[in-house]
Amino acid sequence: MKIIFMGTPDFACGCLDALIENKHEVAMVISQPDKKKGRGHKMLPPPVKEKALSYGIEVYQPETLKDNAIMETLERVNPDLIVVVAYGKILPSYILDYPKYGCINVHASLLPKLRGAAPINWSIINGEEETGVTTMFMDKGLDTGDMLVKKTVKIEENETAGTLHDKLSVLGAEALMETISQIENGTLNREEQAEFLSSYAPMINKSDCLIDFSMNYKELYNRMRGLMPYPGPFTYFKTKMVKFTSVKLGEKTDSKEYGTIWGFFPDKGLGVVAKGGIIYVEEFQFESSKKMKVSEYLKGHEIVSGDYFSSERA
Repeated sequence: MKIIFMGTPDFACGCLDALIENKHEVAMVISQPDKKKGRGHKMLPPPVKEKALSYGIEVYQPETLKDNAIMETLERVNPDLIVVVAYGKILPSYILDYPKYGCINVHASLLPKLRGAAPINWSIINGEEETGVTTMFMDKGLDTGDMLVKKTVKIEENETAGTLHDKLSVLGAEALMETISQIENGTLNREEQAEFLSSYAPMINKSDCLIDFSMNYKELYNRMRGLMPYPGPFTYFKTKMVKFTSVKLGEKTDSKEYGTIWGFFPDKGLGVVAKGGIIYVEEFQFESSKKMKVSEYLKGHEIVSGDYFSSERA
C-alpha cells in the first residue's frame, strides 16, 4: 500500500526506518518546517526530514494544515494509509478522512493513559512503574481514537526520559509493523478507549523544570529524571542557574533544611536535602559552562556543606 508518513522529531525516525526496511512504499514524508536552533540561530531541518532525504523520499513541510492546505498534495500522492508519529499538529478532518485505510498514529503511552504532547516525561514524573506504546486510528480528538496494538515496557528505577524515549522509539516501530500487517491481512481489532481511565500529559514548560527541594525526595527524583536530558531540571546556586543532568536517590533524613548541601561523597555525588531524604547530584551544568561531573567541577570551584540550591536567583 502507498503510505504518507507524517513525523518531526527523533522519536519518529525509528518508525520511518522500519517502514523502509520492511519494503513498504513511503511515497512522501510530511514534516514540520525547519526551525532556528542553537546559539547561532541557524535554520535546521527536523530529524525526520533528514532521515527521509537520506532515503531519497520527497519531503513536504507545510506551514499549516488548515483550510484544505494540503488537499492538492493528497490528491497527487493518493495514499492508501497515513502514518503519523509525533508530527506536532492536530490533523483536520479532510486529512483524517482521505486515505482508504485511514490515519494510524503511534503514541508513546498505554492509552487511554497520558494522552497529549509529553507522555514519556510524565510517565516518569508521575512515578509509573510501566508504560509503552499504542497504535490507534486517529479521529478528531486528542489521542482519543480506537486502540489497535499495545506494547508494554517496565520503567526502571534509574530511567530517564532520554533512555525511555529510545526504548519506546524501538517499541513503537514494532507496534507499527504489527498494525500494518494486520491491516493488510484484515485481522485488525479495534478497541474503544475507556474515557474514565484517561489522563493527560501536557507539554513541558519552563515552570515544570524549576526544581523545589521542599518536595518529597522520591517525587523530586521522579521529576528530575522525567525532565532529563531535555528540557532539563534546573535551580539556582547563588547567582547562577544550574541544570541537573544526572542524579541518584539517597537515604532518608529528617532534616528540614531543604536545598542545603549535605556534603560531597565521591561514591555518590553532591548530597542535597529534600523533604524526607537526600538527592545525590552526580553531574550538572552551570549556565555559561559545559556539563561536568560534580567531582571535576569541585577541583576548580568551591561548594561546601551548608551552601544551598534555591528556586530563586540570589
